[in-house]
Amino acid sequence: MTEFTPLLSLAGGVLIGLSAVFLMLLHGRIAGMTGILAGVVPPLPVDWPWRAAFLAGAALAPFVFIVAGGIVPFAVPVSTLALVVGGLIVGVGVTYGSGCTSGHGVCGIARLSPRSITATIVFMIAAFATVYVVRHVFGA
Repeated sequence: MTEFTPLLSLAGGVLIGLSAVFLMLLHGRIAGMTGILAGVVPPLPVDWPWRAAFLAGAALAPFVFIVAGGIVPFAVPVSTLALVVGGLIVGVGVTYGSGCTSGHGVCGIARLSPRSITATIVFMIAAFATVYVVRHVFGA
């Protein structure tokens, strides 16, 4: 069972949207996490500092939230192996899909990109099917 936190979810969505808008405004770049991550893996491009700062902010934000007194209980109901395998599958999908959910879903849809809208629909169908199979076919 998951808890729905509408105010925290809204605040998180607003922050993600603002970060995407400011990245486009200040650097002319799309806030796709895999593209940003690829820019901090050697050989480093000239614009790697903003990429490292963006990733650091994304990684440190939960800790800042906790220090500010916010706590959101969560559980990871799968094994570490399942997380690693899932991450590898997502990495393959990102490669073949020419982008991730943040690049296509947040930024691409906002720019009314047909390719991004199609990619996001495919992501969502795959996610729905995966949840259905895992919960109702395998009974996990």
